[in-house]
Amino acid sequence: MSLAQTAGHLLLILLLIEARKTPGNAHSLCLDLTVKSQSRPGQLWCQVQGSVDTKPFLWYDSASNKVKPLGFLGKEVNDTKAWTEISQTLVEAGRELRMVLPVIKLDKNETRGPPTLQVKLCCQREAEQCSGASLHFSLNGQTALLLDTMSITWTVINPGATDIKEEWENNKELAEYFRTISTGDCSYWLWEFLKHWKKMQLPEPTEPLIMAPDISQSASIRLVSCIILLIITQLVLIASLS
Repeated sequence: MSLAQTAGHLLLILLLIEARKTPGNAHSLCLDLTVKSQSRPGQLWCQVQGSVDTKPFLWYDSASNKVKPLGFLGKEVNDTKAWTEISQTLVEAGRELRMVLPVIKLDKNETRGPPTLQVKLCCQREAEQCSGASLHFSLNGQTALLLDTMSITWTVINPGATDIKEEWENNKELAEYFRTISTGDCSYWLWEFLKHWKKMQLPEPTEPLIMAPDISQSASIRLVSCIILLIITQLVLIASLS
């Protein structure tokens, strides 16, 4: 293959790669719940940590029965309607999960003692809409099930969780509860918190601001440049073959 042909193919690859690039503007909200089936009166049986884009902003534990703000975002949003709603939902979700926990068993050789259920609920927003939502279920530290609530698709990770998956899969009310709390409530809370999150990330103007170049415009310029280079290369190739 000639040098001109090789250059043409490389430029074509660059062109395809450039066309697939999109600005990274996705954001996520995750709630990590840990629930114990048994505890003495007054002892901790549920705790939750919430994070936006992996940065913790919320903490809840059943001992105090209070949702506490963490970091700057937590302090910024702890008097909002979304904060009140997420606080009430976490208490309710903890109780619901504690009720189903005693009937969950992975196998006969499970860890001794009261089982502990870990649930990671996550939702993602991109382009002003919910673009993903899921729940990860673990028992005593072993990942058992994954649920894609966008499509209500269950995936068994631990073979011992097959019975749990079949039981929950047939429970339409439970599936709807998981779908609503992840794609609906979680996505709404994230949308509300992002208003404050973006506001916090903007620095106070102390001097004339220099406008950053438009990302989409820069991408278009690069794309046009690639096309021009590709055309020139192909013309060189045609001239060399004639």
